[in-house]
Order: sequence, then C-alpha cells, then structure tokens
Amino acid sequence: MDSDDGYDDEAVDLCTDDDEDELDLVESTPMASQQSHEKADDFDFDCLTPETIAKTMIESIEEVNNIFQIPATAARQLLVFFNWDKERLLERYFSGDQDKLFAQAHIVNPHKKRHIPTLPSTATCQICFGGVEPKDFTGVECGHQFCRDCWEMYLTVKISDEGMCQDISCPAHECRILVDEVTVYQLLKDPVVIKKYQYLLAGCYIEANRLMKFCPGPGCQNAVRVTYNESRQVRCLCNHSFCFGCLDLAHEPVKCHYLKKWKKKCDNESETSNWLSANTKECPKCHAAIEKGGGCNHMVCRNRSCKFEFCWVCQGPWQPHGSSWYNCNRYDEKDAKAARNSQATSRASLDRYLFYYNRYANHLRSAKLEKKLNDSIKKKMDELQRRGMTWIEVQFLTKAVDVLCMSRETLMYTYVFAFYLKKNNQSVIFEENQKDVEMATETLSGYLERDMLTADVVAELKRKVQDQLRYCQQRRSVLLAHVYEGYDKELWDYIEA
Repeated sequence: MDSDDGYDDEAVDLCTDDDEDELDLVESTPMASQQSHEKADDFDFDCLTPETIAKTMIESIEEVNNIFQIPATAARQLLVFFNWDKERLLERYFSGDQDKLFAQAHIVNPHKKRHIPTLPSTATCQICFGGVEPKDFTGVECGHQFCRDCWEMYLTVKISDEGMCQDISCPAHECRILVDEVTVYQLLKDPVVIKKYQYLLAGCYIEANRLMKFCPGPGCQNAVRVTYNESRQVRCLCNHSFCFGCLDLAHEPVKCHYLKKWKKKCDNESETSNWLSANTKECPKCHAAIEKGGGCNHMVCRNRSCKFEFCWVCQGPWQPHGSSWYNCNRYDEKDAKAARNSQATSRASLDRYLFYYNRYANHLRSAKLEKKLNDSIKKKMDELQRRGMTWIEVQFLTKAVDVLCMSRETLMYTYVFAFYLKKNNQSVIFEENQKDVEMATETLSGYLERDMLTADVVAELKRKVQDQLRYCQQRRSVLLAHVYEGYDKELWDYIEA
C-alpha cells in the first residue's frame, strides 16, 4: 500500500537491519486522505475515499465525452442508463438509432438543438401559479420552465425525503426527461441537501459497479474496489476488515454460504432438539421429554395429568416387571432397531457438531481477549520507550498483535470450513496446515503475554517474537493458499445436509 511514512531520509538511515520489520509496518500505515492499493493473499484491491470516488466517476464521464463529443451531463446520464458499463454503452451508441437510445435513457438528444420559447416580461409558474420575472425561470433541456423556488423545493423533497438522485425527472406532467447534476447544483442552496445528493450519487455509482462496494465500517464513507469479484478479505483505510462478498466481518477461509448456514445452525433450536434426542426419552403415554437423573430405572412421569410409571430401559409399563414371564432383559432387534438408529444418529451428529463448535467458540473467546491485549501491549511499549528504546524499535509488538489476531480469526473460521468438509486426501492436508497455524499462534500468544523486565529479556524476546510472527504469517498463508487452490480446482467435497 502506497503511503507517506512521515519520516525524513536521515531518520531512515539511522535504523539498523534488525528494524526492517518495523519500517515495513510504518510504510504500510494507511493515510485516510489517500487512495490505498493493497494485495492480500494474491487478491488485489484498492480503497477509495469520497474524493477519489468522485474522481473515478469524472474520469469515466470524460472518457465517454471525448468519444461522443456531447455535454458531460448527457454522458453521465448515458453511463447511468447502462450501469456505468462503458463497453455496453459504446456498442449500443455506435450500433445506430441514437434517437431511440436517448429517448430510452430519457435524455434530450444533445446533437439536436431544441428551441426554448422566450418568456414574456412576467410569466406564471405552473407549479405555484405565481408571477415571476423571466430571469427567475429555469428548466432542463426539455424546455419546461418553472420558478427557482419551486425547483428548489421539488429537488429537496426528491433528494431528502425520497432518496432519489440520478432518476429525478422534470416536474412537468408526463415529462420523463431527467434532471442533470449541473442543474441540481445550480438550484440547490442548502449544503445539507447538496451533501446528501453527492452521497446518493456516489452510492448509485458504487452499487452499479459489481467491482466496488462501500465499507460497512461504522461511519465510514470509503469504498473498496477489486480487480475481480470474489468473496475475499479486504481492508479499508479505516482499518475495518471485511468480506467483499457478503460485507460481513472477514471470515477466510470459509465461504459466505457456509458461514450463513453455520450461524443459523448455532442460533436455531436444531441442536437443542439433537440434545434432547440424544439424552432424553419420551414418556410412552404423554410423550413428554424426560431426562434420567438417577440410577433407578423405575420412572414416574412428572406430568400432573399423566403420572405414568414405566421402565427407562424398555419404556414398557413398570407393573409387569415383577412377573416371571416379562422379558425386559431380552433384546428385540425388530422393535428396537428404529429407536436405536435414531438415538445413535442424533448422538453422533451432536458429538460432531460440539467438537467443531467448541473449538470455534474457544478461538472466538481467545480472539476477543487478545483484542484487549492491545491495551497491555501499549503500556509495555511506553515502558520500553522510557528505558531508552525508540518508537520504531518497539513497533514489533504492534505488528505481532495484529498477526496474532488475524491468525486467531482465521483459525476460528477453519473449524466452520472443516465442519462442512467431507474427508478426503485434501482434507487431511488441510488439517495438518490447520494444526501448524494453531501451534504457531499459541506460541506467539505465549510470547506476547510474557513480562519484559530487563534489556536482555527484551532483546531475546524481540528476536523470538519477530521469528514467530513471520512463521505464523507463513503458515497462515500456506493454509489459505491450499484452501483457495481447492476452490479453484474443485478439490473440496461438502456435507450439505
């Protein structure tokens, strides 16, 4: 990512080779006013501020305008009609029947001059029916003119109340000619309405472009542009990391579809039903769910309207169990097969789910705790600087915490990925990579939680932390590369049910 690190040449020359990682970190710090170009795991994207969004819009308009030689407002409206797809617009424009094209886009053909009648000294506005001087009348290319006050009120309602921007038409009855942005800017006076209009224009531009999306970070107005549309992790200038596909928090390596299924599975009552099926039995009479709390197999239903007494083992009435002819100890394969299969299947399904959920939840808790680690790390950095270390020399701790949190989040989602994964040779490789990342992450976490008391301890710990964070990054990259290779080559088989 290109940005100014804010340091002069002399300051850089004073740094030793041991501080290369710290320099890399400083040079990669985003500046909110700049356009950011990044590459994450072979996925290129760049971040656009509101200013750069407007600039890219203008560049597209100028490119079309230079070819068509029409006003910029008409060029923008044509681009809007084709969802900012310049190739489709060029193909349609030069295929003939331009009059029909402009009519479909609700634009007056700029190649044909339209005569606008001269107004008398005092004219009547057809909206407010007030007498207005000709200089206070205005309109768009269709020739319909109204007073400026009515225009301003009309545009304000359309923008502020109805949230419209690029599809505002002339207020004349049955006139469908669109109002261009130059006219809007000339007529509006309220800066709040103007700002909302600009935001709506940018929003329509981003929504029409499948390679751009607004950052979902709180209060962020930036956008992210990618080179190809895929559900991959991106990071905005505001430092918010998210999935480009679903705009949820970054969740590599699991795909959006399976993460949605996982969350639904965790939230709904299906697992409660599985637990009840695996750990309880129904009363043979009233079918209430009963959990065995003691060693005695003589069960009495607690339902006040039932009070049925039965055997927990065979679920038959308890009364004949004392008779010599009653064979509770004899297994009947035919009668018990369905119940046995249902019970075993539910228990196995529950055990498998709990295996992956417990590990997912454990890494989720660790990730939340390690985000709080930033506070203690900042205190350690301040203490190290008081002992004589420079600001750059202690930045390895910040980078290590970032790598730790990123690795922890990746591990969390690998268990969601693995839950829906069928066993094959590739899944075995995946689990080995997962184990390597897990071990590297736990080792790095242990280093960062150690106390730093003496200069010797700090120097040794710094070396270990830097080595471990590099190793952790490397193992995470290997894991993700293998998963995405599996996506590309369709190596993964999934458990859909």
